[in-house]
Amino acid sequence: MKIVVHDTASAMIDLLQRPLEERPDALRDMLSPLQSMMSTVGGMDPVQTHRQGSGFRLDREEPRYLPAVRQMQDAGVWHRIEDSLAAAWERISGAVPDAEHAETVHVVVVLGDPDDEHLTVRSAGYLGMGGIPGTIYLLMWPTETSLKKIDHAAAHELHHNVRYANVAWNPMAVTVGEHVVAEGLAEAFVRELAGEQAMGPWATGLTGAELDRAYGKITADIDVAGMQNLTGYVFGDATAQMMGHRPVGLPDFAGYAVGLRIVDAHLAASGLTAAQSVALSAREILVNAGVPTGA
Repeated sequence: MKIVVHDTASAMIDLLQRPLEERPDALRDMLSPLQSMMSTVGGMDPVQTHRQGSGFRLDREEPRYLPAVRQMQDAGVWHRIEDSLAAAWERISGAVPDAEHAETVHVVVVLGDPDDEHLTVRSAGYLGMGGIPGTIYLLMWPTETSLKKIDHAAAHELHHNVRYANVAWNPMAVTVGEHVVAEGLAEAFVRELAGEQAMGPWATGLTGAELDRAYGKITADIDVAGMQNLTGYVFGDATAQMMGHRPVGLPDFAGYAVGLRIVDAHLAASGLTAAQSVALSAREILVNAGVPTGA
């Protein structure tokens, strides 16, 4: 596997010094390595996706943006992501040498919107998408947490990238079980690589009785299918409402914490690692964890 971390720092510095009317086209060029990802999700325009998401604003001058990109450069964000992904791939390929994978993975790091609550409050300043083999998209606003952990988020996304080269993802048929297992595996993988302190706050923020309640709710509905039905179970009610999906009575990122509990039970029962489990079916992992499923 060849991993290419694109120099979006230089591209964003250039973009942010251009007139406002030139910025959409400059952003489109910067995001061009994600073209295969966009075609997979229906050929969406990357600029429109950026605007609808938590990316930096294109329609105004914002004095915070350039210093934020330079802060990310000074913190070695791009180099640390390269190192983290190299270590992650070495671990996965050593654990499962015959796993399918993209020949090249393009990695794009983009500045987020500091005024976007989903990014800066719920997500602690960083998030990613890596489930489409061949592309990893990382979005961040530099905060104390995101600057420390963005490279570990890249490793989390690489686990997804390899998983979905081996496990079919059908938006109409994907279940709560598959989605929470995938998130639990990816966070357990980060822990294997870099220790518990490297894990994302979404996987560790829910504890005690709240976690028990979320576990009961999610495992009871483990076979609910269809991407449009999963948001509340995985990301919580606030994100579901933001996306126009149905809330289900769960706190932020409940599916990550529950997925980690399920995966930890699987790892204990099987003796496998998260790296070794990258291509296992959700059903096998759920069975090992003692979670009933009809799928």
